[in-house]
Amino acid sequence: MAIGEIAIRVSGQGLQEFTSQVADWVSRLNVGEGLCTLFIQHTSASLLIQENADPSARRDLEQWFNRLVPEDDRLYTHTLEGPDDMPAHIKVALTATSLSIPVQNGRLMLGTWQGIYLWEHRHHHGERKVILHI
Repeated sequence: MAIGEIAIRVSGQGLQEFTSQVADWVSRLNVGEGLCTLFIQHTSASLLIQENADPSARRDLEQWFNRLVPEDDRLYTHTLEGPDDMPAHIKVALTATSLSIPVQNGRLMLGTWQGIYLWEHRHHHGERKVILHI
């Protein structure tokens, strides 16, 4: 069993791939097989496995979610932290705060076109923390 942490710098809304950071961490552990669990310690950003070949897939997903959960909806009452905060909480509720990926021969068993992404839902600039566990 091993526990680690990855800090990911974000510069606003969008999907940011960090597959290589997770793969490097798993590789250093020399684990034959197991399960890698990732957990994000935030309520306005989520984790996602998504296509990593064509950036238009990510852009379309981001745009679709922004239409689905708009900012400045007059029905929101949780507004003290800005117009992007409540929509971010809703987007997290519709996505995931944790992922599980099988490990075999010290490698993540991701498909050919799969990548691991942090999905920042706010216009937030700074750092997000993801906990890793094997």
